[in-house]
This record gives sequence, C-alpha cells and structure tokens, in this order.
Amino acid sequence: MTDVFIYDHVRTPRGRGKKDGALHEVPTPRLAARMLEALRDRNDLDTNTVDDIIMGCVDPVFEAGAVIPKAAAFEAGYSNRAPGIQISRFCASALDAINLAAGKIAQGADDIVIAGGVESMSRVGMGMSGGAWYMDPSVSFPGYFMPQGVSADLIATKYGFSRDDVDAYAVESQRRAGVSWEKGYFDRSVVPVKDQNGIVILAKDEHMRPTTTMQNLAGLNPSFQMPGEMGGFESVGIQAHPEIEKINYVHHAGNSSGIVDGAGLVLLGSKAGGESLGAKPRARIKAFANIGSDPALMLTGPVDVTEKLLKRAGMTIGDIDLFELNEAFAAVVLRYLQAFDISHDIMNVNGGAIALGHPLGATGAMILGTVLDELERRDLNTALVTLCIGAGMGTATIIERV
Repeated sequence: MTDVFIYDHVRTPRGRGKKDGALHEVPTPRLAARMLEALRDRNDLDTNTVDDIIMGCVDPVFEAGAVIPKAAAFEAGYSNRAPGIQISRFCASALDAINLAAGKIAQGADDIVIAGGVESMSRVGMGMSGGAWYMDPSVSFPGYFMPQGVSADLIATKYGFSRDDVDAYAVESQRRAGVSWEKGYFDRSVVPVKDQNGIVILAKDEHMRPTTTMQNLAGLNPSFQMPGEMGGFESVGIQAHPEIEKINYVHHAGNSSGIVDGAGLVLLGSKAGGESLGAKPRARIKAFANIGSDPALMLTGPVDVTEKLLKRAGMTIGDIDLFELNEAFAAVVLRYLQAFDISHDIMNVNGGAIALGHPLGATGAMILGTVLDELERRDLNTALVTLCIGAGMGTATIIERV
C-alpha cells in the first residue's frame, strides 16, 4: 500500500449561522470554491493533476446539492479534468472524505486528492435534507431516535456529569479559542473570505465569546428539557437505558456546539503526487476507522471507534500526543476523557466547536488541520482526530508528522 501524505490544509473563518452572520451572503459552493482557490494558489497546483475532490455536506440540498465539489471546482476555475464527489456521514463527513481520499491514494488509484467539506447553516438549515431516521417509525423506533441534545443529557446523567461540569468545560473551550486567536495559532490555515469585489467580509471566527464565565452560563435554561419531557424523548432514552430513572438536563446553547457557516479542505497525495507538486509532506495518514455504536447514547461513538482504531494500528492511548474530539456537546468530550483517563491538557488545546462553532460537513477537516498545526507548533509527533455522529456512529483518524 502507498503512504498517504498531507501537504496542506485551509479553512474559512466560521461565520455565525444566522441571517446576520458575516458569511450568510456567500452561497455554499462559493465558500468551498474559495478554499479550492487557496489550495491551488498556495501550492502552485496544476489542477489538471487533481484526481478527485471529495467533500462532505450533511444537508446537500438546494444550492448545496448536485455534487457541490464539482460546482465549487467550476467556480474556482479548476480544470474540467478534476472530478468531484459529495458524501455524508453526518458530523464526521469531512473526516470521512479525508479517509476516503486516503484509501484511494493508498490503493494506488489516485495521486492527488483534495478532501474536506462545507456547510452553510445560515442558508441551508440543519435537517433540510430530511430522512427516514427522523420521520419513519419503522426506522426511528429501532434506532431510538431522539434529538441529539437529549442524548447528550442522557450521557451526562449516565456518566455523572453535572451542570457545573459541562459549563466549566465550555468556559475553558472559549478561553482556549480566544488565546489561540490572540497568539496567532490559526494564522497559517485560516483564509479570509472575500466578496465578489475582493473585500474581506470575515477574517476571524465569529461565534466565539472568550470572556464567557460560569456566571454567564448559569443564567441559561436547559435547551433539551422540553423535547425530552414534553416530546416524549426522555422515555425513549430510559427505554434503551433502564438504569436511568430520570434525565438530568444540563446542556444549553452555551455548552453545545455553535451553528455556523464554513468550509475546510486538505490537500493529500502519494509521494509521487507530492513530488509532482514540488511539495514537502507535513504529515502521514497512519490509520483510520469507523464504527457503529449505541444509537440511544448516540454520541459515545468516539470512545468505541478509538478502541477499534488503536487496536488495528497496534497502538495504545499513550502513543497519542494530542487529541481532537469535536465538541458537539460538553458531555461528549467529558465522557471521552473519563473513558481513557486522558488529561484535558492534550485534548482540544485550541478550543473547539463550543467556542468556534460546528459547520457540520466541514468540521472534520477543520479539526484535523488544527491539530496538525499544533503538532508542528509543539514539535510533537502523533494526533488522533475523532467525531461523534448522529444515529450512533464514530469516525477516527491518526496522523503522524513526517
């Protein structure tokens, strides 16, 4: 099998996923196209040599439909020889796009692939693509469907995380994100988004609130108590986990991932592909894996997939220098830290989606890029990137510097 290398990565700043967000005026294909342009220009990339463009998008409908990577390639002025494919595994879509690219390169099918994802949540609302898991009882009943926030509260209840625990985690995420921007840790990878006239409309993540305190968060009401209690979803969770008598509702907007717009892409290739670019590899994709997990707890998939991936790679948790786990909800990360007895000092060290936001189809590429930059900054070697996924799944990837 051919080694797979990471040569570069870029991302947009994350814009608030509302109509008054800075990126709301930018159509979804254009967000992705700007990142394609950045990779081309930064690497003097001959787009005739691009074997594939793979992008995750969780709600690929309306302007985000019809194979958005190909649409973005047209807008970015790429060669017509560069094909595109659009995939979805909910929140892990961009990381799975990277893993799919790695598999194609490792197999010898491709030499240069661009992979990542895009989501404009202010323009194409979450859940707009529908689906049987939400709507068809023959699917939702055996899948223990419930809103993800109710599942996060079920996790917090089962594993003993209090409101103070999840709020304290959120405050630290905000603080770390603020410090990272202040010290310029994102400068290498974040590409400002410009309008049609070349004027910068967003250069910095827009969602974060680095001055957040425990007192600020204490005033927020739980977001998922009403659907849990009034919507009947608490009973679904208890049916799946009868050891739980009553769900303790602890999650709210301040300790859950932010709804944002954004795109992130990674340039991957074989050794030969990199030599054709005249590029030096920054890291190698060492291993990756997917898994199905408890559909009611739903968001504990990162624990299960990490166990699978480490076993397949012949590694232990102690072999990993840094971890990135998407902060869908604070309890997701707290459970992971608890399960593996990992210090928060090596987890999400630049903050995460609670502070920065979670553009569903793009986040996997963004956090992989973030941890690669951090490995280089700290002169460390190995990182593990993972995300929880709706319906009970997990995806994880191990990278190592070269």
